[in-house]
Amino acid sequence: MITFYPGPSKVYPQVADYAAEAIRTGLTSLNHRSPGFMEIVRETIHLLHQKLDIPADYHIAFVSSATECWEIVAQSLTAVGSTHPYTGAFGKKWMEYAHRITPSTSAPADTLCLVQNETSTGAQIPMEALADYRSTFEGLIAVDAVSSMAGIRLDWQRADVWFASVQKCFGLPAGLAVLVYSPAALNRAQAIGERNHYNSLLFIHENFSAYQTPYTPNGLGIYCLMRVLQQVAPIAEIDTMTKRRAVDWYNFFDQGLPGALGAFRPLINDTAKRSDTVIAIEGSETDIKALKLAAQQAGITLGNGYGNWKNTTFRIANFPAITDDEVDQLRRFLHTYRTGQ
Repeated sequence: MITFYPGPSKVYPQVADYAAEAIRTGLTSLNHRSPGFMEIVRETIHLLHQKLDIPADYHIAFVSSATECWEIVAQSLTAVGSTHPYTGAFGKKWMEYAHRITPSTSAPADTLCLVQNETSTGAQIPMEALADYRSTFEGLIAVDAVSSMAGIRLDWQRADVWFASVQKCFGLPAGLAVLVYSPAALNRAQAIGERNHYNSLLFIHENFSAYQTPYTPNGLGIYCLMRVLQQVAPIAEIDTMTKRRAVDWYNFFDQGLPGALGAFRPLINDTAKRSDTVIAIEGSETDIKALKLAAQQAGITLGNGYGNWKNTTFRIANFPAITDDEVDQLRRFLHTYRTGQ
């Protein structure tokens, strides 16, 4: 079965060997404060800086999920309140979650929370738009990049906090997230001084400064992340591939397809705001259901719609672990479905 589900999505096939390697060599039994495990953490952080071109003065930590990062931003980095312009279900969820922790007030927000790539709708905030936010908002900017980090090149200095789970563009199983934060974010955390939780950012930072973790971590996930980062190309090369494929997909669905596929079209009309990594396609509920069933019978899993678009969209993951050959197989299936030949 070939999967184009946008998370959890396809895992790099080498991950099976990496996991077996970690178990066989005893790495999964290392104490998380031992020199051997600390070296794995150090090397993984080094590779993230190198392969994703993260600025040297930005800090990196590992937590359990992007949802946990929502909590960290709300409890450790938001003193007054946060504002959440959103373009889909996950941005709305983040807002609702954050406001339960730090309720909104009439005072101007000190933290701006953005979903750079909205997995539910296939809408993205271009880097140029992030620059506009940076020039007009005086507080901290936090960015959920769950379905874009490691898939496209990010301009890190246009925000103070970035985070992503690894089950999408990193090509790994779920259960680990990468948290990236700037010196300004660390200064804010120090000014707030919040230390009431096991995942308070100050506690996390103190541990990762020594390449340790504040609690027993997903050691297998960190090791596999290290090994995947060793194998993948630098982000500039991945960015080129991802955007080339995205252009091809949008051209495919924009060209006025005849036959059975003529009823399908990109959900996002504004071409500048279309995601490079999650292609969301809209159609009638009947047509969407029939296409997904036919694809499943052909050995291909398409992503379901999500939230308000659950029954009227399907999504195609455009993640680096998916090969060009698998993309070609999906294209051949869609051509056959369109023409009946």
